Amino acid sequence: MNPAPYCFHPFSYQRRKTREVKVGSVGIGGANPIRIQSMTTSDTMNTDATVKETIELVKAGCEIVRITAPTSKDAQNLKNIRAELQRRNIHVPLVADIHFLPSAAMEAVNHVDKIRVNPGNYADKKKFAIREYNDDQYNEELQRLHDAFSPLVKRCLSLGVAMRIGTNHGSLSDRIMNRYGDTPLGMVESALEFVRICRDHNYHQIVLSMKASNPKVMIQAYRLLAQRLGEFSWDYPFHLGVTEAGDGEDGRIKSAIGIGSLLDDGIGDTIRVSLTEDSIHEIPVARAIAGKYNEGRGPVARLDLGSIDLKEVRNPYEYTRRKSREVTVGDLAVGHSETICVEIPLELHDPRLEQNIFDVTQGNRDVVAEIIQFQAKGAADFEKIQELRSEEGSAAGSNLFSVNIGSQAALVGQLPIGIAEKIIFEPGGSWTPEHFDNLIDYAQTNEAALQINLCDNNCHHGKNFFERCRDKGFFEVLVGIGRTENVGLVQGYRILASYLAQLEIDFPIQLRNIDSSGVGSGDEKSLLLESARNIGSLLCDGIGDSIEVSGPAPKEALRWAYNILQGTGNRITKTEYVSCPSCGRTLFNLQSTTERIKQKTVHLKGVKIAIMGCIVNGPGEMADADFGYVGGAPGKVNLYVGKECVQYHVPEAEADQRLIDLIKSHGKWVEPETSAQPTGQART
Repeated sequence: MNPAPYCFHPFSYQRRKTREVKVGSVGIGGANPIRIQSMTTSDTMNTDATVKETIELVKAGCEIVRITAPTSKDAQNLKNIRAELQRRNIHVPLVADIHFLPSAAMEAVNHVDKIRVNPGNYADKKKFAIREYNDDQYNEELQRLHDAFSPLVKRCLSLGVAMRIGTNHGSLSDRIMNRYGDTPLGMVESALEFVRICRDHNYHQIVLSMKASNPKVMIQAYRLLAQRLGEFSWDYPFHLGVTEAGDGEDGRIKSAIGIGSLLDDGIGDTIRVSLTEDSIHEIPVARAIAGKYNEGRGPVARLDLGSIDLKEVRNPYEYTRRKSREVTVGDLAVGHSETICVEIPLELHDPRLEQNIFDVTQGNRDVVAEIIQFQAKGAADFEKIQELRSEEGSAAGSNLFSVNIGSQAALVGQLPIGIAEKIIFEPGGSWTPEHFDNLIDYAQTNEAALQINLCDNNCHHGKNFFERCRDKGFFEVLVGIGRTENVGLVQGYRILASYLAQLEIDFPIQLRNIDSSGVGSGDEKSLLLESARNIGSLLCDGIGDSIEVSGPAPKEALRWAYNILQGTGNRITKTEYVSCPSCGRTLFNLQSTTERIKQKTVHLKGVKIAIMGCIVNGPGEMADADFGYVGGAPGKVNLYVGKECVQYHVPEAEADQRLIDLIKSHGKWVEPETSAQPTGQART
C-alpha cells in the first residue's frame, strides 16, 4: 500500500505550503501563524449584544470573528455592527456566515471581510431525495450551481473580499450524496465544485474547510482534500474545526483530536474550537491547541532505526485498525480485535496510594483501569508492591499489575516471583543478550507478559530482543515508546508501527499520552489537550491496542482515558452527545437545554443524542445519531430518529419528555440507578 501524499512526510513535521489569503488586515496561510477564530452567539439583529460579544472575543485573543447572516435583514445589519466596532476602535476582520440564501450573501459581502458559504445548502435544497443522476443531468445541476454562485464570486472579486468554502458533513447536497455518499470523498467533491467556479472567474482568495462532528471523518476529509489539491497544484489554506463537538471535557477532547491530528500533519492555517458554551471559552482552548505550532515547536521524531527503511503502513484516508496478535496479560486479552484496554500509572510512595488504587479500579464500575502500573527502582519497591498484593482488604484486590523497571538491567535478576502480570522495561547501553534471555525466562516461568519501550537510540536493542523472543518461542509481548528527547509522539508511534512492519513483528502497541522528558507536561488544561491529540490521533489512524494515561491525579487520568476512547469511537462507555455551538440562528438556549437533556439521559450507555439549535446542519449531523432534538421554530422542537423527523413543532415545555418517550419506544431506555454519576462532563 502506497497512498498518495497528503502531507510533507508522515514521519516528520513540516507545515503545508499555501498561498496567503487576506481577511481584512489578517493574513491566513503563507508564513502567517495559525489564526484563532470564533463566532458570536448573539442575535445578529441585536447590534449592541453582538458588538459587546465581539469585543470580548477580541480581548480574549480571537483574531477573526464570524457572525451569522441567515436572512438579508441580518446581512444588512452587519453594516451597523461594523460601524459600531470601528467607532470603538475595534478593527477585527468580520466574516458573514451564509447558508441557504444567495440574497443574504450578496448583501453581506458589502459589509464584511470574508463570506463563509456552505456548499451543501447554498443554492441547493436538501431533501434527502433518492435519485440517480446520469452524466447529462449531473452536468445540468453543475451549470445551475455555476449560474447561482457566480454572482457572489464576482462580487467578492471586485470588493477584495475573501471566501471560505466550508463543507459540512451534515449538510451535503442531494447531488453529492447520491453520487459519492455521505463520505469524506463526498465532502471534498462538494468543495471542489465551488472551487472550480471560483477559478473560472480567476478568484483565488479562498479558504477551505471540511467540518464534521466525528473526528475520524473530519481528519480523513481534510487529508483527502490536501491530497487532491496537491494533485492539481492548488495551494489554498485550510480552516480546521470539529463541528458540534459539544461542551466541557468531551468537546475539548474531540476538538484536540481532530484539530491537533491535522496540525501535527502540517495541515491547517486557522482554527475554530466549536463548543456548546459561551464563545469566549473557545479562545483559550484554540490557543492551547495551536500554541506550540505557532511557537515554531512542531513535533520532531528521532528514533535511530539503523538500516530500516520507513514505509507508510496506514491508509490515512480510511480507518483500519493495525493488525496485531493477541497477547495475554493475566486474564486480559490485548491486541488483535480486542477492546483497547486502559492502564494507569500510580506513584508507589504517594500517601494517597490506597485511595488512588480504589479510584481507578473500583470507583466507577463502568470506567476502570484494567491494569495499574508501578515504577520500581529497587528491592524496596518490589517489597512494597508485594505487600499491596497480599494485604487482606486492600483496594488492590485482584487487579492486574504492571511493574516498570525502566532501563535498570540489574533489576532483571531481582524480580520477585509473581510480582506482576506484565514487566515493562526500556533497554539501554548496559543491556546484554543475557539480560533479555533472563527476562524472557522469568516471564515464561511466571506467566507474565513483557513490554519493551523503545527510545531514541535503542531500537537496535528492540531488534535483538525480538529475535531472542522468537528463538525462545515467547510472544506475550507489547511494544511502546519510552524515554524520549524532543520527540513528537504521534510521529514517533507512526515510526514504531512502520518499524515493526518492516521487521514483520505484529506485537500490540501501547500508547502513552506524554513522554518522560516532559513534553506535554504543562498545566492541566494543556495536558488534557495534548493527551487527546497524542493518543486520539493515533487511535483514529488505527494504531494502538492499549493506552497508558498520566494526569494531574490518577482519577482524572482514568476519566481522560475513557473520554479519549469515546471521542475516537473506540470504546463507548456513556451517552454520546452531538451538540452545536450557539449562534444567532439558535432557536432555544442551547447550553441550558443541552445540560438539561444530559441530566436526564446521561445514564444511557451507548446511546447517541444530537441536540441542534436549528435546522441548518441538524438532520445531516444527526445521520449517525440515534435521536435528535432540533430547534424547528421559536418555542418549538422537532424530534428525530436518525435523520428522519418523526415529531414536528413539539412545544419546548413538552420536548424533553417526548424525547424520553421516543427513546423508550425504540427500546433504548433504561431507568437510571440512584448511584449513577455522570462521567467526563467536567469543564477544564
